[in-house]
Amino acid sequence: MLEPDTGETRKRIPSTHIGKLQLTDFRNYSSLSLDLRPGAVVFTGENGAGKTNLLEAISFLTPGRGLRRAPYPDVAREGSAGAFAVHAAIEGPFGDAELGTGTTPDAVGEAGRRVRINGAAAKADDMLEWLRVVWLTPSMDALFTGPAGDRRRFLDRLVLAIDPAHGQRALDYEKAMRGRNRLLSEDRRDNAWFDAIEIQMAETGAAIAAARVEMVRLLTAMIGRMPETGPFPQAELSLAGTLEQSIGDMPAVELEERFRQALAGGRERDRAAGRTLEGPHRSDLVVRHKPKSMPAELCSTGEQKALLVGIVISHARLTGEMAGAAPILLLDEIAAHLDAGRRAALFEILEELNCQAFMTGTEPSLFSSLAGRAQFLTVDHGSVGETPLPDSLDR
Repeated sequence: MLEPDTGETRKRIPSTHIGKLQLTDFRNYSSLSLDLRPGAVVFTGENGAGKTNLLEAISFLTPGRGLRRAPYPDVAREGSAGAFAVHAAIEGPFGDAELGTGTTPDAVGEAGRRVRINGAAAKADDMLEWLRVVWLTPSMDALFTGPAGDRRRFLDRLVLAIDPAHGQRALDYEKAMRGRNRLLSEDRRDNAWFDAIEIQMAETGAAIAAARVEMVRLLTAMIGRMPETGPFPQAELSLAGTLEQSIGDMPAVELEERFRQALAGGRERDRAAGRTLEGPHRSDLVVRHKPKSMPAELCSTGEQKALLVGIVISHARLTGEMAGAAPILLLDEIAAHLDAGRRAALFEILEELNCQAFMTGTEPSLFSSLAGRAQFLTVDHGSVGETPLPDSLDR
């Protein structure tokens, strides 16, 4: 990874934005075409109207299964043929592009999704050449108190926004680990087979750990540039994991060999457990509230939300500086647990980031400080239109 700009004076990061979004048979939208503006875009409407569905559609413009991680058949509109399509016109510093993605009725897993860029077949990773997408959803409010797997996925998405190769490394590692677990569960004793799989796991696992450590290092430096006393407290980040904690203590080749030996030596233990018990799939992201020197999981709900927002903001700034273009932010129900002061501060930061930020909420009044600076759209069960703002907002 490259180093971010740490100079006192920073250039304004160029903006990448979606100019047009078109959906076909996506969730509750049979057909939708939206013209979108740069900057803040606010979707308001009652619960269940389809606001989050719009953010989910945008999240498919990046590798992975979207912000809900839903099976593809669940994404296709009920009553449709079982497939969906998302198309976006992208404008940014790298030029204009047409990005399309979707599935066929029998789509299964990540391989079941098709991607086209400017009309030509492409891989999902290729979309990262045109835009980066980062999101924050209500399900992540329990990030600090939930299982370690949620924090690993969160961290890996942060890495992917900076390092496009990280996704393939993770897929290769998971595929190899599934193969090893299958050998364990079937009580296979073919050492040559185990050796081959464990070599691959050691290579990809060490690379995953190194990328995570580098992300924590860079993100920690970026968080350090936040005000010590601000609306979003600084977070202390660290990694709990055998591989991650050994990064920097030995050359990469030696780390891979140590991990390979650990896998080979742990076969009987893992056989008894029925799964692989050591590796980056067991690591954890540890977060502390720096001003209070308190574990994040012990903080109040509001403090946890503010910590998480601060991490996402810092990551967005890091992504913009390293990728050369501000990422697109998806902030679902962002007003929850944020008081009026923190909401206003967040909106000012988003403007300073020069990013296109899609936000959802039930009432336009939650975004009153954005009046005149944002595109307000009303979502109403499959239709989307401009929001008529009252005089108290539209001034």
